[in-house]
Parts: sequence; C-alpha cells; structure tokens
Amino acid sequence: MNREIVLDTETTGLSPATGDRMVEIGCVELINHIPTGRTFHVYLNPERDMPEEAYRVHGLTNEFLADKPLFASVVDEFIAFLDDAVVVIHNAAFDIGFINAELERAGRPALTNTVVDTVALAREINPGARASLDALCKLYGIDNSRRTLHGALLDSEILADVYLELIGGRQVALALVAETSMSATEAFAARVPARPRPIPLEPRITPAEITAHAALIDAIGADALWNAYAESAAA
Repeated sequence: MNREIVLDTETTGLSPATGDRMVEIGCVELINHIPTGRTFHVYLNPERDMPEEAYRVHGLTNEFLADKPLFASVVDEFIAFLDDAVVVIHNAAFDIGFINAELERAGRPALTNTVVDTVALAREINPGARASLDALCKLYGIDNSRRTLHGALLDSEILADVYLELIGGRQVALALVAETSMSATEAFAARVPARPRPIPLEPRITPAEITAHAALIDAIGADALWNAYAESAAA
C-alpha cells in the first residue's frame, strides 16, 4: 500500500525564525494515488497578532483564531495522521520549516518523512513554465474557482489533483502494474474505461498511417502489446 499525505499550511508570515507561526494545517490522504476521503484539518491559535499582509492572503483574523487550540494540544493527532506516509507539499521548504519550528517548540523531533515538493516536480516536468498552484490548475484544467482566499484544506485538495496530474494522471491500472507485477494484458483489462466525448474528435490518423501501423503489428507478430489492447477494447 502506497500512502501519501498532501499537506498545506497557512501562517502569520514568511519566516518562523522571525516569530511567525502556523494558523492552519490541512491534510488529504491518498492511498495508491487515490484520495480516500480521510483528512486532517485544524485552525491554530498563533499566540500573536495577525499581520495585515497575512490576513489578506487567507482571511483569518485574530478574533477567529483566539479560541482555537495551540499546536501543542493537537501535535499527537497530527503526527499520528502523518505516520510514515510520504508527504506531498507545494514549496515544501516553507511548510516544513514552520512545522519543524512548531515541533521543536512542543519538544518533539523534526519530521523524518519523505517529502515530495510539487514545485520542484512541476519545474522538472514543465521547464520554464510557471509553477504556482493557480498556474498548474490552469495548465491541467483543474477547477480552482473556490480558491478566492488561501485555505490549507482546500489548497491540499486542489494540490492533490495537481499532484496526480504531475505523476501521470489517474491511471490506476498503470499503478497496479507497478505494485502487483500485473502483465500488460492484465493491466489493459483492468483499466477504467474512458467516458465517451459528447462530440467525437475528428480523426487525426491518415489511412496511410493506419496501413503502416497494421504492417508493423503484423511484423512483430503475436507478442505485440497492441493485440492485447485491441482485444480488450473490442470487449
């Protein structure tokens, strides 16, 4: 079982070294790259004032956070939810810096989980393109219209969708190949059928290309993977 936690935080500013604190944590659980519906979400009392610049980002006020728990009172639940999962974060150094500062303040060791930084991943996959969460939503056609302000849980849910696109989309059958050593034929049979388009696309393959492809498959013979695909598609 491949367990991952997509995580985001909101804070009072940019640096825990200058006294900024976390005010919200949001986490979304993925199993084998599929959201399970399990989440961890908490607002935190930062024990300090909320700068106007930070308020304009997430909309969390001093009054709203005044009766929220301190990090020390939720740390056990937070660490238990993470467990040993891989943690997926957008601009990971920022969030990990704040989390580790809070863990140190609570007398706990720093996180040792493997971390995937989706900013670095996006830049590797799409060099030269913008790697902000909003830009990636636009690139992959992900609806982020609810994101009028930053929110840790909402941003984690959106980031989960972005992350799945970055690693190849929701191709469950191909993930099963890696985890269960299924054959190619079994993977094709196990795949989730695509929903038909309301208006079919115009053909992009010429008759000459179709003929050349058929000749190639004939030359490969019975071992051609295309045969498994064609048989599964026909079924």
